[in-house]
Amino acid sequence: MTGNHLLDHLPAAELRRLLAQSVSLPLLSGQQLATQGLPSRALLFPMQGFVSLMTPLDGHAPLQVGMVGREGVLGAQLLLGVAASSLTVLVQQEGQAVSLPAAELRRQLPTSPALRRLLMRYLAVQLRQVATAAACLCFHALQARLARWLLMGQDRATGDGFAVTQEALALRLGVRRVGVTVAAGSLQQAGLIRYHRGWVTVCDRAGLEAAACDCYARDQASYRQGMAFPPQAAPRRAVALMSTRAATLAIDADRMSL
Repeated sequence: MTGNHLLDHLPAAELRRLLAQSVSLPLLSGQQLATQGLPSRALLFPMQGFVSLMTPLDGHAPLQVGMVGREGVLGAQLLLGVAASSLTVLVQQEGQAVSLPAAELRRQLPTSPALRRLLMRYLAVQLRQVATAAACLCFHALQARLARWLLMGQDRATGDGFAVTQEALALRLGVRRVGVTVAAGSLQQAGLIRYHRGWVTVCDRAGLEAAACDCYARDQASYRQGMAFPPQAAPRRAVALMSTRAATLAIDADRMSL
């Protein structure tokens, strides 16, 4: 298995063809992978780590409206012939991704119906999740939104914990840092999380789900229903993530971003 849910649901022939023209890229904490309004140069399929989808507003700090990890892909709008990214993308937790250049995507789409179908479905899922995020920002209490964010992060992290500062959480949630301090303190006192020196550990997953707003469950349902993956798909042996030629080349800075 590659580690990315979309890639792992491609037919073997399509997956081999895609990976033969892809490279494996590191995702570095704090790295900006895409800028709203600027062209995306590749599809990125995260295998480890996760990113925040941010929307900048004049005179205000950017707000997070989504998160992508190994369940998704970045740059899916390229399928529609739209180069410009609709959101700014920042790496929240470092990891690895498979990068397929936009030009190669255009060449492969006519003979890759499963890839086209998965990208279309994922675009629809993202649209619904961004709409949910907008409503969540308006109507739900900070502690419930924080619990939701932490669950989303743990879903995409390796293990029970991941790195995040209170300042970063405040920026992602669109609140003052003191608000995050109070909300995180309440969750910690309840035994749901443990936070120490920029590292958060989920101690009681069921309790944290109960503390979160229902937007978390909505997002889970949107993904499950929208992607419509076959149940208990048989695992495949992993395919090499880089072609022999690509593995011998240094990755220049341009290919580090979408």
